[in-house]
Amino acid sequence: MTEQAGKPFLYVVVCAAGVAEGVGALITLAQERDWDVGVIATPLATGFFDTAAAEEQTGRMIRSAWRSPGDPRPFPDPDAVVVAPATFNTVNKWAAGISDTLALGTLCEAYGLGVPIAVLPCVSEALAAHPAYQESLKRLRGMGVRFGEHSFGGPVEGGFRWERALELLDP
Repeated sequence: MTEQAGKPFLYVVVCAAGVAEGVGALITLAQERDWDVGVIATPLATGFFDTAAAEEQTGRMIRSAWRSPGDPRPFPDPDAVVVAPATFNTVNKWAAGISDTLALGTLCEAYGLGVPIAVLPCVSEALAAHPAYQESLKRLRGMGVRFGEHSFGGPVEGGFRWERALELLDP
């Protein structure tokens, strides 16, 4: 799989939420805006969307596990990162600096590199009310992470606004 020279590179981090099945729409929108895209999924998220279709769309393997020592980096460094959908678990672990999956490690590292990060949360109203989640949002916003409106886990047809992630990255 070849990298297209000169295009900015977008990491799309996908978490395990029902709306993840529509992530192909985000990939398409990003490519239409001239981004080259690589997808990193939480281990559970790989069962929530068509990984083969996403690999076909991006021309790259979906990443969900660490590479072995000595293996080349599969993606170039990111110019931006989108987390969509972002779950309660991922938001809380990320804010706490926990790096126990490739997705979380990537998010923790992206902050340290100063890479712009946009997030589209998909969290139930009951979980969103939890004080730990509210503190996590506050911490991540304080780190410069850009959040879109919350989706409370409704169907994809219910209007999960994939394009909002890219709008959040606009200067």
